[in-house]
Amino acid sequence: MRLADLKKELAAAADPERARNSAWFFKTGKGQYGYGDRFIGLTVPTMRRIAHRYIHLPLNDIERLLASPIHEYRSVGLEILVAQYERENSKAIFDFYLKHTKFVNNWDLVDGSASYIVGRHLLTRPRKVLYRLAKSLNLWERRIAIVSTQTLIRAGEIEDAFAIAKLLLADDHDLIHKAVGWMLRETGKVSKADLLRFLKANYAALPRTTLRYAIERFPAAERKRLLTG
Repeated sequence: MRLADLKKELAAAADPERARNSAWFFKTGKGQYGYGDRFIGLTVPTMRRIAHRYIHLPLNDIERLLASPIHEYRSVGLEILVAQYERENSKAIFDFYLKHTKFVNNWDLVDGSASYIVGRHLLTRPRKVLYRLAKSLNLWERRIAIVSTQTLIRAGEIEDAFAIAKLLLADDHDLIHKAVGWMLRETGKVSKADLLRFLKANYAALPRTTLRYAIERFPAAERKRLLTG
């Protein structure tokens, strides 16, 4: 399997109109979080279909994809990496991912990879790395920290999700507010009582967006009560 063949397949499926729409959707304007990102215009199903034909692509070629300014190249590289981790449960892939977090630099890239590699790897291992990432100056590493807890939550382990969420309550970025709220909502599927205790204990510090996301599956009357304090 050759990187050149993969790039040819991606180019053949590219759609310039979709690329323009994606550039707007992912906030690539000056001063926005996706500034400088380039798109060729591919749907997620198309990228996944192509990526899974190249599941045996070596890590040095995946590294080249991740280092590309083209968003879809990075997305496909991460999709391949996730598939490889699913097959191998490899510490080498986990380490490779953490070494290249600077290229996991948009919310969709984080959300499509962090829990499937970092979260899965930490299911049976110490979670110290999550706390390091949560304190990072890099927006995307902070999002990786909280999104990675999704796998732990699904395994019924919600303590780290609450701890990471608390570390991030003072974060000033909307993409962190949303991610924290999303993971808090997931903890509620395991224990609504524990979620409510967390919300009550941290109510004064909760960004409004985080609270809205956390309680969006609550009954309407309960949401209204919580939102009005």
